[in-house]
Amino acid sequence: MGHYRNFKLVVYFVAHGTATETRERLEEELAFFKRYMRLDKVYLEPYRSSQFASHEQVEMCKAVFEENGIEVAGGITTTISTPEGDEPKARLFDTFCYNDEKMLAKLREVSRFLGEHFNEFIIDDFFFTNCTCELCRAGRDRFNSERGITDGSWQEYRLALMQKVSEETMIAPAKAANPEVKITIKYPNWAESYQETGYNPAQQRQVFDRIYTGTEARDTVTTDQHLPRYLSFSLMTYLENMWPGHNGGGWFDPFDLHVMEQYLEQAYLTAFSKPKEMMMFCFQALVNTMRVPALGFQLDKLDETLDYAGNPIGIACYLPDNGQGEDNIQDFLGTVGFPIICTPYFPEKAKTILLTRSAAYDKQIVDKLEKYVAEGGKAIVTNGFIDAASDMGIYRMTSIRLRGRTISGCDYRIEHLPKNHRTALTFPHGQEKITIPVVEFRNNATWAVVKVSNAQENYGILLRDTYGKGEMWTLTVPDSFSDVYKLPREVLTRLHAEFPVGDVYLDADPQVSLFVYDNDSFIVYPYVEWGAQPAMARIHVKGQVKGLIAPTQMGPSGEKKRIAPLYSDECETVFELYTMPGEYVIYQIER
Repeated sequence: MGHYRNFKLVVYFVAHGTATETRERLEEELAFFKRYMRLDKVYLEPYRSSQFASHEQVEMCKAVFEENGIEVAGGITTTISTPEGDEPKARLFDTFCYNDEKMLAKLREVSRFLGEHFNEFIIDDFFFTNCTCELCRAGRDRFNSERGITDGSWQEYRLALMQKVSEETMIAPAKAANPEVKITIKYPNWAESYQETGYNPAQQRQVFDRIYTGTEARDTVTTDQHLPRYLSFSLMTYLENMWPGHNGGGWFDPFDLHVMEQYLEQAYLTAFSKPKEMMMFCFQALVNTMRVPALGFQLDKLDETLDYAGNPIGIACYLPDNGQGEDNIQDFLGTVGFPIICTPYFPEKAKTILLTRSAAYDKQIVDKLEKYVAEGGKAIVTNGFIDAASDMGIYRMTSIRLRGRTISGCDYRIEHLPKNHRTALTFPHGQEKITIPVVEFRNNATWAVVKVSNAQENYGILLRDTYGKGEMWTLTVPDSFSDVYKLPREVLTRLHAEFPVGDVYLDADPQVSLFVYDNDSFIVYPYVEWGAQPAMARIHVKGQVKGLIAPTQMGPSGEKKRIAPLYSDECETVFELYTMPGEYVIYQIER
């Protein structure tokens, strides 16, 4: 594939650098990267925020990279200052107003320039609109009036506007200059908000040559964005399933995470999705920093790990294009050990599916769900999905009703999977209370196997409905999604036991992820958090197997490390693993 066996390593080079670099300084800075890692490709940006590099500067930078054996493509960030003499427009992040002819003319100019200099270029994730100027408001009102949209919303107008701009103002000028140019659109990490600002992967993929994925995570407490770290994996799977074979790679950066391991972790989770490219943003933010040697060390380890990983598999989370609701809940669940794979298409052939409130954007979702379960499928739905589908026919599948009540508690009741025709009950205690919606249900029509207690009553967290040949399970998620991190280990293990992936499920403390592959391999990764400590985790494998092999770790005699079973019975084999925060290990099942 390149210098690494399983991915290309690429870096983004921003316009300020392109415009101001000297050959000598660029050679020196590039030597720093080459000391620690093996670059395959650079995306060289001539334009960003009204800074526009000259033809001569672009060609000089291209020449230096090519002389060092590095492939060169182009890049653009669609941000712009207010044109001289014009009144400023209220725009977040200086994104373009796509009704302003001066700004559109600049975009056409840059697009032609890119076509003249490159056979490939990528659009950074500012290719959206939030402008609310007079021209944009008039455009919205005219569009909505023509289509009978009466709520004054922006979504449908911006989706149509950005599709038009994509074709006429970005793609057409570039291809007029170079009919062979391939254009990639990079989608941001904030997938729950695409539709509000004009991003529409399902439509835009019909006009672009390739898509790309923002896998940058963020600190969810101190930043405005709510981007759980598992997103670095799950969004890659979503966009790969959106357009199989055309998701160019994952793009991560060093910003808004405050611990070195959390920067590196973005690379780990991106790699676990099996990307074509791993892109570092950006050259200028990384040069002469400790991140480069640290990441370079890990890239070789990741490459070796991926030698043993098949294709990622998991519980298929259906997120229809332009859906929203219970934003990122799938990532919080992924962070506590559910292997989640996201898809924009209803996964009718999946062994287990997950439907959150976002799935209710599909107006045929209950019919699809009913058919899937009745034919033998196993579905997990959240209380948010039940609420959103309450007027869509969901009550024919469950007795659950939501009446707007909530409760708080930290004592739990667990009904375990039956063994030897007997069902065991345990009553673990959590260290902190969680608050959940009350899901009222009719006993003996619906059954709760995990509950949280408050004084003299208990309330369902995991509830089962049988339907036809299959089952629908309702998962009640806390009002604050991150409260899933407060669930006791025993509760999480019971949840995982009901939904194994690849015959495997995890028994561990919160904030440990499990990544499963279709070749009897899996990765265990404990996150680096304040107070995180080494811990023992257990892996349950369905049936009787011989052992686990850790192919990237050496045993005492130099052979690949082997883990013997802790115990086994007629149902499963259980292994105990030592885990260290920030360290990932791949295991293979020895059958």
